[in-house]
Amino acid sequence: MESGTSTRTTCPYCGVGCGVMATPQEDGSVAIKGDEQHPANYGRLCSKGSALGETLSLDDRLLYPEIAGHRARWDEALDVVAQRFSETISEHGPESVAFYGSGQLLTEDYYVANKLMKGFIGAANIDTNSRLCMASSVAGHIRAFGSDTVPGTYVDVEEADLVVLVGSNMTWCHPVLFQRLLAARERRGTRIVVIDPRRTVTAEAADLHLAIAPNSDVALFAGLLDHLNRMGLRDSGYVEHHTAGLEGALESARECGFPGASTATRLPAEQLREFYTLWSRSERVVTAYSQGVNQSVVGTDKVNAIINCHLFTGRIGRPGMGPFSLTGQPNAMGGREVGGLANMLAAHLDINSPSHRELVRSFWASPRIAERPGLKAVDLFRAIGEGRVKAVWIMGTNPADSLPDADAVQEALRSCPFVVVSDITRTDTTQHAHVLLPAAAWAEKSGTVTNSERRISRQRSFLKPPGEAQPDWRIICDVAARMGFAEAFDYQSPAEIFREHAALSGIANEGTRDFDISACAELSESAYNTLEPFQWPRRQGEASDADATRFFAQGGFYTPDRRGRFVPTPVVLQSVSPEFPLILNTGRIRDQWHTMTRTAKTPRLMSHYAESFCEIHPDDAEAAGIAPATLVRIVSPQGTAVVRALVTERQQKGSIFVPMHWTDQQTAQGRIGAAVHPGVDPISGQPGLKFSGARIEPFDAAWYGFAVLRDRPDKITADYWALARAEGGWRVELAGAGPVEDWAAYAADLIGSGENLETLSYSDQDQASFRLASFSGNALLGALFVSPQPVAVSRTWAVERLKASAINGMERLRLLSGRPGLDQPDPGPIVCACFSVGANQIAAAVESGAASVEAVGAALRAGTNCGSCRVEIRRLIDAAALKKAV
Repeated sequence: MESGTSTRTTCPYCGVGCGVMATPQEDGSVAIKGDEQHPANYGRLCSKGSALGETLSLDDRLLYPEIAGHRARWDEALDVVAQRFSETISEHGPESVAFYGSGQLLTEDYYVANKLMKGFIGAANIDTNSRLCMASSVAGHIRAFGSDTVPGTYVDVEEADLVVLVGSNMTWCHPVLFQRLLAARERRGTRIVVIDPRRTVTAEAADLHLAIAPNSDVALFAGLLDHLNRMGLRDSGYVEHHTAGLEGALESARECGFPGASTATRLPAEQLREFYTLWSRSERVVTAYSQGVNQSVVGTDKVNAIINCHLFTGRIGRPGMGPFSLTGQPNAMGGREVGGLANMLAAHLDINSPSHRELVRSFWASPRIAERPGLKAVDLFRAIGEGRVKAVWIMGTNPADSLPDADAVQEALRSCPFVVVSDITRTDTTQHAHVLLPAAAWAEKSGTVTNSERRISRQRSFLKPPGEAQPDWRIICDVAARMGFAEAFDYQSPAEIFREHAALSGIANEGTRDFDISACAELSESAYNTLEPFQWPRRQGEASDADATRFFAQGGFYTPDRRGRFVPTPVVLQSVSPEFPLILNTGRIRDQWHTMTRTAKTPRLMSHYAESFCEIHPDDAEAAGIAPATLVRIVSPQGTAVVRALVTERQQKGSIFVPMHWTDQQTAQGRIGAAVHPGVDPISGQPGLKFSGARIEPFDAAWYGFAVLRDRPDKITADYWALARAEGGWRVELAGAGPVEDWAAYAADLIGSGENLETLSYSDQDQASFRLASFSGNALLGALFVSPQPVAVSRTWAVERLKASAINGMERLRLLSGRPGLDQPDPGPIVCACFSVGANQIAAAVESGAASVEAVGAALRAGTNCGSCRVEIRRLIDAAALKKAV
């Protein structure tokens, strides 16, 4: 792509599916801004999306195929993959092999992978990391609607009178959509209720926060259904003409009732009553839910408990009302459309239906078709560990960290006879690969993705793949050809795959299935290249109709009798043991994505939280002897992790929260997946990543350290470390359980050497505290700060010294002290990643008269882009006002 030429593409992060304008520059960089014409975001981007141009460096990219750790030619690598899979199938049967994909794959990639596994290998052992985020929503949809259908659109969030966010930290996880919701509240008075055990930034922005007990959502909504029934709020016409199974659901709800909901949720009766009254009296209600609902061993029942309330009141499929599943990944829904889950066929066809299987087999002209569902993610890796699956191909995901009981997953991969990984960078998973294949990355791939509101958008390439990297669809098709299926996989472009996918969606459909984009079955290459975002369905011969983008206002469900199903949802509560008395909850944070293979490449996104942490209620911290900012060891029956203690009353007593993102690439012991219980929902197979029994204990550190480094260290000798990119270099947190004999030698090993080396150091009498800075000429090479307690250093300011062209005289002494002088204000911890604005800068603006979030934005730009830091800015304003009042 020529410099200065903009490409319209789609963001590769969350399920909002924002449009992006990418413009390569003459200096090799890429300018990123929001696409003002895209109906998902209308030009807005979050902190992650805004920083996409900073994640395109090649310093850690996989550029060439490898066999057994050695560079190989593509032909060699593909031959080995095809031969080993074919031999394994021949000797042990088709169910002895598996694929494990990702919501980062494009729909066209997913389609050919699913076609190869289910239609030509003949087994259904293809699953995806979408199993970890959306499977319970899929199962709940199918039970209630007969299909995996999201009924509504983003516009409903803006047209609702009440939006209930269940298990969704939307401010951080779907920030652009949350800004649309806040704008609606400002414009039309929309009320916002947040249901979440934690007082997240989203909860702080809500009109009402229900801090329910973990995993008590079923009781909350069963109690609501019973309340709606007692208040006579049944939409009798809708229920009578369009639904079935109400009595069973009502009986289950009556068994719970208000008393059961109050007991299970541990909410005050008056707060529970306020929510039920608000839901009852608001005609236009959207109940939007995300991972706090799905990532549960009762996740499918949570979904159906929510849907039951909407079906009962007929609040579905009309403007401003309905249940709304907020997908986690950019193409989780696209993967579902092509059958990328082990229990699905392509085009929303049912793998358990002989007629559906034959329809797909005939369409593909395949020699066989999978006859039963395959292994879902957790069971798949358990089967690898048990030796039942002997060859696995992992595409664009990192299960060695992201799956529960992650140490067992690593052991399974270590023992597997043949592991193939196609990815863009080295991860904790790629180290187990017998064959490693370099895949094209976001900026180099072309295809389609589908967002949370069923909107299909084009992802367009604007950079050439580096080295010998190839698109995933091309790699899969080349392997298929070598396995003897060349004719069925002889695609020349993603457009050709998309046309086939679209054609399949319309075969024998005639309105009997929700997913139908058969109007796209004859798109030309040029029409595909210029395809505008659209919501499905888009049926052959039908005009595009905005009213048709909602489902079920007039019934028309996809069950055999075309009636929606009420589903009984008995209340089943989880408990913890005396040995592991705390509930471990995992999830995302604002500026990071999955296992950080992309977001960790930009210093801006590492500035908000540079290391993993554990949110702990002060009472739990005191009981365990854990002081703020010290290190805490999290122990569960599965494994352990060590992270920084963040003691806060925003965390519910009896629970702890740890981010999911950190891996062995960035930290010594921060892989929280190792401590997560592998229990799954029996219907959806989705793991309960929000509820694991655990205990906490202090990490007995003899010393703590912090360092800023010009160069990434070759090794870090410490019992605990967390490494993060910084402007001009790196920053690293350190701690050790035992003493260090020679701090000067330790610092030299960590910092490295340079020309004209000068060193300045300080230590107290017993060397319990030590500081050293090394300079190459006038530039800082690195600095190390050591203390018996967590190191008190102005980290943002110290990191900024790496960019300084010259540090001399008094400036060197200030650096050693870890504090700036009065002529160099300390920005403080970064609050706004979009514009790199620190807490001290915001506090200074408030002191100067900026008394509102808007005023701070006008002074510093903080909070004026994605808005996900606005709650934190409000906290600082309120804290300043309280301090002044006292």
